Amino acid sequence: MGPGWRATSAALVGGSVALFGALRRVALAVPRPAAVRSRPSRAWRWRNLLVSFAHSVLAGLWALVSLWHSPELLSDIQDGYSISGHLLVCFSSGYFIHDSLDIIFNHQSRSSWEYLVHHAMAISAFVSLIITGRFLVAAMLLLLVEVSNIFLTIRMLLKMSNVPSPVLYEANKYINLVMYFAFRLAPQAYLTWYFLRYVEVQGQGAFLAANLLLLDAMILMYFSRLLRSDFFPSLRKGSVGRDVDGEKFLID
Repeated sequence: MGPGWRATSAALVGGSVALFGALRRVALAVPRPAAVRSRPSRAWRWRNLLVSFAHSVLAGLWALVSLWHSPELLSDIQDGYSISGHLLVCFSSGYFIHDSLDIIFNHQSRSSWEYLVHHAMAISAFVSLIITGRFLVAAMLLLLVEVSNIFLTIRMLLKMSNVPSPVLYEANKYINLVMYFAFRLAPQAYLTWYFLRYVEVQGQGAFLAANLLLLDAMILMYFSRLLRSDFFPSLRKGSVGRDVDGEKFLID
């Protein structure tokens, strides 16, 4: 990638940061449910989840449509390239930077440190992809996870709202599980297999493979929490009387 394109990419990332900053301000005007209004400590988390939801819808559908219209990209995960994929990586990089700053500046680092680690991994990996132009298809596959995040975020918003009817939550619970398998676990497993089998473990390949393996561990940990919370509540430990106000994503 030439210097001019890198400068353009940096401007696109900066523009994405500004866009999500504007969305955060818009989220301030969105009416909050009574359960959130009665707990001021939940105000930041509600707003943060709304911005996260917007990113999930936009990035998830973007990745899905891009791969659907250009399936030939999947035959060259290392060197396949598309302008749409490049723009998507810049867009999501801006979101991860914005969300990291939102967590830090609102003094949520202690309760959300796992997500700061995740964002640092994503930002560093995406910057390497933007600079080299390689492994962009791998990033597009990983960003399919945002399709799953649409329903995961709906789950968390419903949980925060104390929605009176459990029907919507129950329906979303099962949809969320299917999407978790289809758009989070499956792409992650395929990419892990691909990197371990085909990618040379040196330089950028080694760096991305290490990030991928760490992300595997995090995803499996979150999946076990999700199963315990929604499907096997009797297996939860230490959750009785627990206040979720300190948890960014209300997994437990």
